[in-house]
Amino acid sequence: MRLLTKIIGMTFAASLALVPMHASHAQEEFSASFKNTDINEFIQAVSRNLEETIIIDPEVRGRINVRSYDVMNREQYYQFFLNVLEVYGYAVIRMDNGPLKVIRDRDAKSAPVPVVDDDSFTGDEWVTRVVPLRNVSVRELAPLLRQLNDQASGGAVMSYDPSNVIMMSGRASLINRLVQIIQHVDRAGDQDVEVVQLQHASAAEMVRIAQSVFQQQGSGIPEMMIPRIVPDERTNRILISGDPRARERVARLLRQLDTEMQTSGNTRVFYLRYAKAEDMVQLLRGMTETIIAEERATTSGSGSGTGAAARTTRRGNEVSIEAHSPTNAIVVTAQPDVLRALESVIGQLDIRRAQVLVEAIIVEVFEGDGINFGIQWASEEFGMMQHNNGNIVPIGPLGIAAEAARTRPGAEVTRVDNAGNQFTTREPDQRGDYSLLANLLGNANGLLFGTVQDGWAAVVQAVATTTNSNILSAPSITTLDNQEASILVGQEVPTITGATAGSNNDNPFQTIDRREVGIRLRVTPQINEGDAVQLLIEQEVSSIAGATSVDVTFNKRELKTTVLARDGETIVLGGLIDEDVQESLSKVPILGDIPILGHLFKSTSVNTRKRNLMIFIRPTIIRDDERMGQLSQRKYSYLRAQQLEQRERGISLRSRDTVPVLPDWDDYDALPPEYRRFLDEWRRDMEDIRKEAESGGR
Repeated sequence: MRLLTKIIGMTFAASLALVPMHASHAQEEFSASFKNTDINEFIQAVSRNLEETIIIDPEVRGRINVRSYDVMNREQYYQFFLNVLEVYGYAVIRMDNGPLKVIRDRDAKSAPVPVVDDDSFTGDEWVTRVVPLRNVSVRELAPLLRQLNDQASGGAVMSYDPSNVIMMSGRASLINRLVQIIQHVDRAGDQDVEVVQLQHASAAEMVRIAQSVFQQQGSGIPEMMIPRIVPDERTNRILISGDPRARERVARLLRQLDTEMQTSGNTRVFYLRYAKAEDMVQLLRGMTETIIAEERATTSGSGSGTGAAARTTRRGNEVSIEAHSPTNAIVVTAQPDVLRALESVIGQLDIRRAQVLVEAIIVEVFEGDGINFGIQWASEEFGMMQHNNGNIVPIGPLGIAAEAARTRPGAEVTRVDNAGNQFTTREPDQRGDYSLLANLLGNANGLLFGTVQDGWAAVVQAVATTTNSNILSAPSITTLDNQEASILVGQEVPTITGATAGSNNDNPFQTIDRREVGIRLRVTPQINEGDAVQLLIEQEVSSIAGATSVDVTFNKRELKTTVLARDGETIVLGGLIDEDVQESLSKVPILGDIPILGHLFKSTSVNTRKRNLMIFIRPTIIRDDERMGQLSQRKYSYLRAQQLEQRERGISLRSRDTVPVLPDWDDYDALPPEYRRFLDEWRRDMEDIRKEAESGGR
């Protein structure tokens, strides 16, 4: 029986004989007829006829029954071979090196299937294809394609979201059909953008109207049929995207609404909340002039004629922008398009500006030490030794002043009267002049003593000085963003600027000027993107140094700089570290160099001074009322704490109640009156409930 079957199979295989018409493969013709033939014999016959190397999987088994009554060329014969294997559940895969491999359908998914990019493969040959999508999401399309693909026989549909591509594996004819479906679906989702140029209406206003008409559709309308409408206010255009029919409906409505309106009676009043009306008017007038100038240039360049130019001139003459200071309002009369442009600008500029609290800290620590020691002597016969370096009272003028301060007895005077009698009288004692001595001793500092003995006089002066000062100033000021602010804590000091005397020095007069002395802080903050603040700072600390023979001298420390700091960050602006040591020595040559005894013949002055000056600053951005309230409460509570501390210490010989104290910071006063009344009633009710509960408990 097995031998008979093999003979019958060979007979039917022979019936699939090659019928050559010409020598080339393109002109070869085939016919086939198989009945109950082993599938391996069928594959071998096709391999011989097509002259192809075919590898058969061991799992390929079965018998086939097929008959062809038509004559086929080489390509038709190969497709006939693929169709037969597809009917019996097998797939043909072409390897990279040329041979064909016959395997089961369900094993083709993991086999090295050729990856193709076009429709060059047809029929039932197994291929893999990657299709990118432009407009449709693969996540939404992939489930639909899986329903159309023959997944039971090994076909597969996979999606890759990051690249928005679909990967499909299966028979070429089915994959090509799925690719056509993808192309149709992806083309239907392609939404072009249409631009509508408006001539009279405002783009933002037209978009608002169109959205209220077209986008308030029911849930049954597909999303792709709802157009997207976006205004371009810079060019007064409207961009429309979506389905072509939806775009056409929107564009038709916009063209019907874009008509010129009447220009009379277009007056609006804008009440400003934060900006100043006078400042805003200057800006709006300049902007309006620019708009009219651009329209004139466009009209003249496009050659629209005298009618369009006349309308543009009339538009410029009909624009009126005035400020009303009592209500801080702006009254604008203009055509609708200009009015809308001004309204947009006013809305963007009339916003609440942030504020900046600038706190400066000025610290100055000063230390100074000085020592002066000197000995001076004089002799009536041998002369004197005198040191005059500005720190020692000179002995010469001191002796003259002491002599002038002595009281002189009155002289006796003898007189003769008219009767010839002679008598003697005594003049009263003359008091000395202490002014010169007082002037000299007024310049003395420290220990000063002197002695006079046997024509010798000596004066010894010694003094040691120590100066320590610790000055801390912390001025602070709050200002708007980009608004200059200044604070001065000090006094005005008069200084002579000129003097004139009349003839014979009569009617003299002087001209004076007053100079501000103290601590001055001038700052202009600019809030940058984020939490950074740019500060233009001028810091000055001045004081009176003393008087000279000409006028008053001043100490001045000034700083001008521009810095960038973050919100709440303390930075150093600058400073000065100064150390000064001065030594002054006056001595008698040779004698002043003698060890130990040389101090009797010299005067020494040593001064040491050290000064540290530093300036710090900290900006704090205030964007809302809550932040302002927190900062104000912090400062308020600090001052009140100092007053309470002073009241606790008390004042000598006075009652503690005389110390003023700020009232407690209470947010209760900031509440609306209606809420305060409600809160008071609620508190009273709660108090009554508490009392009733206590009485019931008793």
